[in-house]
Amino acid sequence: MKENNPDKFILTSECPIRQVLDRFGDKWSMLVVELLSHRGRLRFSEIGQNIEDISQKMLTVTLRSLESDGLITREIFPEIPPRVEYELTSLGKSLVPHIMSLTSWGIEHMATILENRKAYELKQKKTTY
Repeated sequence: MKENNPDKFILTSECPIRQVLDRFGDKWSMLVVELLSHRGRLRFSEIGQNIEDISQKMLTVTLRSLESDGLITREIFPEIPPRVEYELTSLGKSLVPHIMSLTSWGIEHMATILENRKAYELKQKKTTY
């Protein structure tokens, strides 16, 4: 059994923080999990329609990654044309409160973050001239 000491993992590829951030540091994974948590079982096309700026390729890559981690399930229906539906697993559902917490934090602090970005940009412009 592995020791649960965070210092032991920080510099290794086995670091749990690295593993989670690698999955959710991308642009789409949290949006897909959030969408499935609110809308339930959805078809590929419905996910793509709800996340307007995601390409089909990136949606496919994102769904495969989430499926490989066991966060979503994929069910293929033998129809013509084939129908594929995606749904959160219990593991995926256990992630939702954490995403909601991060979303709430973002909503609460977004105005301040935008002000800070603007101030930083002004400061950078002044120091470059």
